[in-house]
Amino acid sequence: MPALLEAKGLHAAYGETKVLHGIDFQVEEGGVTALLGANGAGKTTTLRAICGMLKVQGTLTLGGRSIVGVATEDIVRLGVAHVPDGRGTFMELTVEENMRLGAYVRRDKGIEADFERMFGYFPRLKERFRQQAGTLSGGEQQMLAITRALLLRPRLLLLDEPSFGLAPLVVKEIFHIMRRIRDEEKVSILLVEQNASLALAFAEDAYLLETGRIVVSGKAHEISKDESIRRSYLGY
Repeated sequence: MPALLEAKGLHAAYGETKVLHGIDFQVEEGGVTALLGANGAGKTTTLRAICGMLKVQGTLTLGGRSIVGVATEDIVRLGVAHVPDGRGTFMELTVEENMRLGAYVRRDKGIEADFERMFGYFPRLKERFRQQAGTLSGGEQQMLAITRALLLRPRLLLLDEPSFGLAPLVVKEIFHIMRRIRDEEKVSILLVEQNASLALAFAEDAYLLETGRIVVSGKAHEISKDESIRRSYLGY
């Protein structure tokens, strides 16, 4: 498959503090790529760099078009949706209002139909449609964050630690639904996740970050079977 997103020699920093040191990676069209690593390795920074939230150096292309220096709102309009660490839920707004924010750049007439399609994945959101988002459980807020992102009808979905803080059964449910979304929505996914075994089971390709550098890359199923990589970097 061709690459939808491709980075070559990507550097990123917070002020004078350099975090990414010339990394190369790609996300295939319609594929799922996992980005793994310990806290502070640069995973979230990578997602922020893709979204135009940081000044970067190097090459970063979406569908063959450079997005270096492109404003965040314009990257969104190009079809990049971001589910941030912590979910980014607007707590004072209702479930409906949060969902509508996900579709705010769209000008087509298919939004209401997409609401119903999302309820097919997450029926609990339909039950809580008029409810204030801040009253939802953590798992329901994660479902809402994913739904809000999908209502953009993105080409690329960036998921930052979707399992964080959730009970194992809820994580299992969300990833089961994400597999359906991967297969049915044909959206490319870049997944940042500390639960390495979960991420490697979900993704086709994987990259391992260590202090802002890619130290391992390859097919996810091959990395998951490599005992030396698991023991040295993944902790299982």
